[in-house]
Amino acid sequence: MEYRVLGEGGPKVSAVCLGTMTFGQQNSEAEAHSQLDCALERGINFIDTAEMYAVPPRAETYGATETIVGNWLVRQARERIVLATKVAGPARSLDWIRGGPPALDRENIRAAVEGSLRRLKTDYIDLYQLHWPERNQPMFGQWQYDPAKERACTPIRAQLDALAELVAEGKVRHVGLSNEHPWGVMQFVRLAEEHGLTRVVSTQNAYNLLNRVFEYGLAEVCHREHVGLLAYSPLAFGHLSGKYLDNPGAPGRLTAFENFGQRYAKPGVRPAVEAYAALARRRGLSLTRLALGFVYHRGCVASTIIGATSLAQLEENLAAWDARPDEELLAEIDDIHLRCGNPAP
Repeated sequence: MEYRVLGEGGPKVSAVCLGTMTFGQQNSEAEAHSQLDCALERGINFIDTAEMYAVPPRAETYGATETIVGNWLVRQARERIVLATKVAGPARSLDWIRGGPPALDRENIRAAVEGSLRRLKTDYIDLYQLHWPERNQPMFGQWQYDPAKERACTPIRAQLDALAELVAEGKVRHVGLSNEHPWGVMQFVRLAEEHGLTRVVSTQNAYNLLNRVFEYGLAEVCHREHVGLLAYSPLAFGHLSGKYLDNPGAPGRLTAFENFGQRYAKPGVRPAVEAYAALARRRGLSLTRLALGFVYHRGCVASTIIGATSLAQLEENLAAWDARPDEELLAEIDDIHLRCGNPAP
């Protein structure tokens, strides 16, 4: 396993991170702890969760994932684990989270941190992330910025002030973003530098063979400003395992939960998956190994967040670390990308 430093002075994390959003929904606590044990044994020191989880978000499972992770964490040497979690922002109908939440202001950020610390049974969070921006911007499959939807929101400077307080108090060690766009990352970096506030070390964004939008603007920003990409959904909600090609009703989140994964319910997804699957067959690879190998070893990726609903699936995903694509394979991948583009931005 490789280990990489996030951003400027951020934590040293494994190049593969274990995502936990299935814990408490598709995975029992015992199953979740088995996954965590397996990941730790395989050299993964980086665990990502969120106050909103399990997914899909429901009032009944709010905070369940953090609680499950916390029950495991108390049995570990805390200093060995880089623990990341996130504060839910407004702009989604999650009324059971702090009444909306109405804002990513100081009051809500502090309340969210205290709740996460309690559920995670720890005194500090290694990486605390804003789960999505409060301001108007396209996210989760939306692909157009609409100025007509502008609304009042907490200034980024005020969000940074709140995060800096938590760092000063020792409750948070590093801060990051999630589902951000180039303008947002630049604002967080610029304002932190201008006012001597805590600098973001990462942004967690979707990145996979069906969605390489990160490369179009954020890649340059993150490279020049030393902000690491935490790539989530490397298998595009299971599409890039190939299981839905022959069986659209195959077991998975997309079939288990109604109206889930709308980002991938677009006409260009299947042709692109078919093209990548054909390439994988020609190369003697599973589509999973092709897709994960691409993201794992991409120069713009600091760490890849993988998730699983079984130990067998987790082992398969970890084994894909050895599937480093050669230059010829990368050229073939790019040829498909130029034909199919980003069907699931």
